[in-house]
Amino acid sequence: MDTAEVLVSLLLVAVVVVSLLSNVLVLVCFLYNPEIRKQVPALFTLNLTFCNLLTTVSNMPLTLVGLVNKAQPGGDGFCRTAGFLETFLATNSMLSMAALSMDRWIAVVFPLSYHSKMRHRDAALVLGYTWVHSLSFATVAAGLSWVGYHQLYASCTLRNARAGLSPHGRTQFVIFTLSFHSLTFLLSFVVLCVTYLKVLKVARFHCKRIDVITMQTLVLLVDIHPSVRQRCLEEQKRRRQRATRKISTFIGTFLLCFAPYVITRILELFPTVPINQHWAVVSKCLAYSKAACDPFVYSLLRHQYRKTYSDIINRLLKRSSLNSSGRDRQIRASSIIQTVE
Repeated sequence: MDTAEVLVSLLLVAVVVVSLLSNVLVLVCFLYNPEIRKQVPALFTLNLTFCNLLTTVSNMPLTLVGLVNKAQPGGDGFCRTAGFLETFLATNSMLSMAALSMDRWIAVVFPLSYHSKMRHRDAALVLGYTWVHSLSFATVAAGLSWVGYHQLYASCTLRNARAGLSPHGRTQFVIFTLSFHSLTFLLSFVVLCVTYLKVLKVARFHCKRIDVITMQTLVLLVDIHPSVRQRCLEEQKRRRQRATRKISTFIGTFLLCFAPYVITRILELFPTVPINQHWAVVSKCLAYSKAACDPFVYSLLRHQYRKTYSDIINRLLKRSSLNSSGRDRQIRASSIIQTVE
C-alpha cells in the first residue's frame, strides 16, 4: 500500500468508529427518552440511524478489506448481496433526509395544522414509500447483475458499465444509473433545498418581527444600560445567523458528502474520461462519512438529545459512585470488626 492508500484506510477506520458510536448513542437516547419516541420525526431519524448502522457494520468494513487486500472480499454471491444492500441503504438514507426536511417545512410553515398534516400514520406512509423506492432500484440492479465488486472503488457496489457488457446492456446500464442518481441524490437534494429555503424564509421573517419589537422596546427604555442594549443587539445578530447556519449545515453536508461520489459515478459512464482510483476511493469514503455526520446534524446536537445523554451519563456516574461508597462502607465495617476482634 502506498501513502495515499494508507491515509484513505485510516480515514475509513475513523469514519467507521465515529459512525458506529454516534449512531448507537442516537439509538440509546431513542430507547431511553419516551418523549423522543412520541415525536413524529423520530420515525425518520430512527430509519436513517438504522440505515447508517447497517452501512457501518456491513459495507464500510468490506470496502476497507478490499482497499487493503486489493481484491474482492468474499465470493461473487456474497459481494452481490453486499452491493444490493449498499444500493438499498444509500437510497433509503437519502430519502429519509428528504422526509426530515419535509417534516421541518410543514412544522415551520404550517405550525397550527402540523399535527393534522403529519401524524404517525402519515410518517409511516412516507417511510413505506422510501422502502419501496429503495427496494425497486436495488432489486433491478441485482436482478440484472449490475452489482458486484468494483475495483475502482474497492467495494461491492454498482458495477461499471464498461465491464463485460454488450452495447445494448451498456445503454441499459447508463439509463439505469442516470435514473438512479436522478431519483435519489438529485431528487433528495432538490427537496432539501426547496423545503429548507422555505424554512429559512419563515425564520428570517420571524427574526425580523422580533428585531422590530426589540428595537421598539430599547427605544422606550431610555435608562437602559449600554451593555444591556449591546447584548440585545448581539442576540439579534446571533438569532439571524443561527437559522442560516443550521440550514447551511443540512444542505452543505448532504452536498459535500454525496456530490463527489455521484459526479464520479456519472463521469465513469463516459469511456473517454479517465478516473483516478485514489480519487474514486476518497469519494466513496466521503459518501460513507455522511453516516458519521447524520447523528450530529439531525439528533445529538439538539437540546433534547443533549439533555438525554447527559442524564444517562449522570445516572451511570451516580450509580458507580453509590457502588463505590457502598464498597467503602463494607471495607470500613470489616476493618472495625477485625479491630474489635
